[in-house]
Amino acid sequence: MKQRIFMYLFVFSLLLALFMYVNSKRLLAVENKKMETTANQIENYKDSLAILQDDVLDLSHFNLDRNEDAISYFENRGYKVDELMPLIKDELYKLNEAKGEHPIIPYASSEGRRMMINTVKLLNHKWIIADFSDGEYWGELFLTYEITDTNELKFNLVESFLYPFN
Repeated sequence: MKQRIFMYLFVFSLLLALFMYVNSKRLLAVENKKMETTANQIENYKDSLAILQDDVLDLSHFNLDRNEDAISYFENRGYKVDELMPLIKDELYKLNEAKGEHPIIPYASSEGRRMMINTVKLLNHKWIIADFSDGEYWGELFLTYEITDTNELKFNLVESFLYPFN
């Protein structure tokens, strides 16, 4: 009787070991599949990140923040570019508060509204692009700017257009 109990325990132990082996092998295969999928995703993300970095580099080409020659131009004149850029944008946004029609935007607004500059991008030490809208009509401006010897900021409208209303 003792031998039979030992034999049953031995067979049960073998079955248990076989079950654990098969189960762990299946879990290992699942985890390897997950690791492989994750590695592929990481590779795809790295490729996407490289493409996005190239796009950002291309888009920032005409940007005062990355234009060393324009930055040097201001620094040689004694200006701090980090303080000057927000000042230029603020001065342009202040023109939105002018009474009557906007002093730079050459288009009349629709009834009861005002044309206002929404977004400003400093391209270099002389040029700005901006978009404007009154909520119904919108367009874009190409401006030049200069800082006079008396530290006065002057804007000059070079080109503008109004998108057609559909």
